[in-house]
Amino acid sequence: AVQIEELVNLNTHLDIEERATWVHNRVFYLALPPRGMESTTKNIESCCMSTAGWNRVIGEKPFGRDLDSSNALSRHLASSFTEDQIYRIDHYLGKEMVQNLLVLRFANRIFTPLWNRDNIASVQIVFKEPFGTQGRGGYFDEFGIIRDVMQNHLLQILCLVAMERPPTSDADDIRLEKVKVLKSVQPIELKDLVLGQYVASNIPENAESAQGYLDDPTVPEGSKTPTFATGVFYVRNERWDGVPFVLKCGKALNDRKAEIRVQFKDVPGPIFGDCVRNELVIRVQPQEAVY
Repeated sequence: AVQIEELVNLNTHLDIEERATWVHNRVFYLALPPRGMESTTKNIESCCMSTAGWNRVIGEKPFGRDLDSSNALSRHLASSFTEDQIYRIDHYLGKEMVQNLLVLRFANRIFTPLWNRDNIASVQIVFKEPFGTQGRGGYFDEFGIIRDVMQNHLLQILCLVAMERPPTSDADDIRLEKVKVLKSVQPIELKDLVLGQYVASNIPENAESAQGYLDDPTVPEGSKTPTFATGVFYVRNERWDGVPFVLKCGKALNDRKAEIRVQFKDVPGPIFGDCVRNELVIRVQPQEAVY
């Protein structure tokens, strides 16, 4: 959390810097653990708000640890700020290829007749990192890979892949279409979920592989927190019913990669033997590409 003395000093500095202008707008970007968000925003309200312009507070994910803590944080913010002053963000939406997903889908007519359960066999959304917790085990262990990556980064991408065309590109219209997708996702069952935790493996050319998750001194002893997860999601609506959306994410893996793989169904009545299925691959990172 940011202490009140630090914000008093920041306010003094900003007052000096803003003397040359009539309007003093301020944006506070908070990349903090949920436990530090409440005290920091209360301190901002008490001593660091602009009185000659607008104020905005940006809260980066994770926004709480679960539904109850998220609701509690929302109530706290509402006691200090109006809703149009609050921005809850997932920084992964700032990735260039993620931003271009809507353009790829809705500005290219070639995809319109193909983007449905009649033509698509499955969708894989993959997030891989070649490094472990790197001394951040205390933070990571509180959330795990599902809360840290799957339920925000990957679900956001799933929504962009599966959503219907919004009436406009306005943020509210896009959000409403995303919500419709999430409401159509059936609850995941244990049989559709695989969890794991990385151990020391001594992968060549990867010095970090010599240390397992429990070898990190910042990780609680005997932790069962998953560092790898694969989940199969189903969107029960007219467009996607029966199509598996496979979300995979993990740390300390063999590669750094984030990509979407849209696998199309086999051609009926093939005349060339066992041809490999067509795939559309959208690489989010590194080296963005579509092929």
